[in-house]
Amino acid sequence: NPFSTAPPAEEEIPTISERFDQLFGGRGKVSETAPDGTEVDCPVVKIRAGASTYGVAPPGKQPVASELNYQATITRTARDCRRTSNGQIAARIGIQGRVIAGPAGAPETVEIPVRVAVVQAGVNERVLTTKVYRTTVSMTEAGGAFSLVGEDLLFNMPAQLTSDSFVLYVGFDPQAVTPPAK
Repeated sequence: NPFSTAPPAEEEIPTISERFDQLFGGRGKVSETAPDGTEVDCPVVKIRAGASTYGVAPPGKQPVASELNYQATITRTARDCRRTSNGQIAARIGIQGRVIAGPAGAPETVEIPVRVAVVQAGVNERVLTTKVYRTTVSMTEAGGAFSLVGEDLLFNMPAQLTSDSFVLYVGFDPQAVTPPAK
């Protein structure tokens, strides 16, 4: 009834996890079938050693427990791959995490810098491409959460190699923080 006096139903806003599942179909690995009927291989996602947490302290202080403004942690990853018209692999990486406020007090918003690298594994690892993605998190007293999707990671996967020969590394990159405006 268009003339009903009942209040409108509350629209449900998807949580970050629900939105992440919408983007990646609730699966950690998604492959696409290539035109020739073969499935596109997608490398595994690994969090780079030493880059799984990102702690920020006030200027001049070390990011140790008692001095932290905030600390971010990666909690979940997902990926999918497709083959482009020129034969390259286009990878899409989903990264979720949380940010907790520290004893030194967190600002209202924090910038989270995440680097993704496509690496050809082996005795001599070789970085094929790397890209930085940034997201801003609104903080509450309890902290905040982030979810970002890294698009446009293109790399070549020669026919004789499989996804086992590659790794999609993710991790925080403190050097990639946007410098504050002067």
